[in-house]
Amino acid sequence: MTLLSSSRPRTADRAPQVVAARHPWRWVATAVVLVLLAQLAHGLVTNPGWDWPTFAGYFFEKSVLNALLVTLELTVAGAVLGFLGGIVLAAMRLSPNPVLHAVSWTYTWVFRSVPLIVQLLFWANLGYLYDTLQFGVPFGPGFAEVETLHLVSSFGAALLGLALHEAAYAGEIVRAGIISVDQGQREAAAALGIPRGRQFRRILLPQAMRAILPAAANELVNLLKGTSVVYVLAIGELFYQVQVVYGRSGRVVPLLMVATVWYVVLTAVLSILQYYVERRFARGALRTLPPTPWQRLRAAVTK
Repeated sequence: MTLLSSSRPRTADRAPQVVAARHPWRWVATAVVLVLLAQLAHGLVTNPGWDWPTFAGYFFEKSVLNALLVTLELTVAGAVLGFLGGIVLAAMRLSPNPVLHAVSWTYTWVFRSVPLIVQLLFWANLGYLYDTLQFGVPFGPGFAEVETLHLVSSFGAALLGLALHEAAYAGEIVRAGIISVDQGQREAAAALGIPRGRQFRRILLPQAMRAILPAAANELVNLLKGTSVVYVLAIGELFYQVQVVYGRSGRVVPLLMVATVWYVVLTAVLSILQYYVERRFARGALRTLPPTPWQRLRAAVTK
């Protein structure tokens, strides 16, 4: 008997065919978004009220760039001082000492309750409460004194208010990052005899940073935009300078767009820095690091 074999493989031996899932509504949503963006772009280009020539003329104007530098100084100094204070507040809040815990909790409660603009005005008008500040024995004789008006300038009051306000939020961010680390990590490090300072630097802090960074970056962006509040102290930061210019020229919308675009640019730079810093601290948690935006773009183009 001769067995006849077919050249076609049996159905059971065929490799399974993978069919990509279809998502027709994605194309509909994409089309709607593109139409809306096209309408927005058309309005920005054709509406004369935006006054783009005035915008272009003032975007790199010297007084605006100087004001932008003041904004950056307030942001950087406020963030550094605020997070340094926040680290101290977080350590006090986590301390078993009830006095330190109470002081940290009270500070955070007070400075998160009072609006930033009120704090700025208070520090700027400190001279109305105290003509001089005296250094010496409490409730006793003084050794030196200084006039309050000479001690706290407008810029100093702005920096003091921003830093103290920022410290209250930074303390909670740092505390949340520290308590997010598993208690077993510290117990294992202590069992191995690792010094407490090294435990914090090499074990606790790198793991806590993964929880701290997103909230800290968000708070830094809020601080950048919050510097616009110091206009009440007549400090020449970006928003105040834009107000001065459109108060003289009457070109309100294009000058507001100058400030808006600069804030958008600075926020974009901070967001890019945040992405790469988070990517660096993710090395110990992920086996494969997420691709960078340039890698994703190159992969999309070469597909």
